[in-house]
Amino acid sequence: MRIRSMEPGDAEMVLAIYQAGLDGGDASFETVAPTWAAFDAGKLADHRLVAVDGTILGWVAVSAVSSRAVYAGVVEHSVYVHPTAQGQGVGAALLDALIAGAEAAGIWTIQSGVFPENAASLTLHQRAGFRVIGTRERIGRHYDKWRDVVLIERRSPTIT
Repeated sequence: MRIRSMEPGDAEMVLAIYQAGLDGGDASFETVAPTWAAFDAGKLADHRLVAVDGTILGWVAVSAVSSRAVYAGVVEHSVYVHPTAQGQGVGAALLDALIAGAEAAGIWTIQSGVFPENAASLTLHQRAGFRVIGTRERIGRHYDKWRDVVLIERRSPTIT
């Protein structure tokens, strides 16, 4: 397996993996993957990676949390792994590569929100150095059910 930059030609597989995660019900409030144009517009170009081993196994990408200069080093990320590749270190490899690239670019905080039912994602992130900030209770409705979101973040120990 190797990690490389995401390319436009990866769109179909990236969005299919995204949809598979959404179909599981515990990955996002979203229920349908966006078009490639919307995905592309919403993610920072410099921090989009895919794990490849003959085919795309997973992806990670970030978006800015704010346009304000004070938050220039803070991003929100998403990481998705194809169902057949889960539990094989793909997510960890993607997060490690994202963290290294983000720190090299001066990003000091990577954050996300995870449904508390998504124990695998919470464990993956904890192992990658993320910490739980807190839980936003009943923050949104998903399939007519109120859902909580656990806020996680990783602060760079090297950017001070």
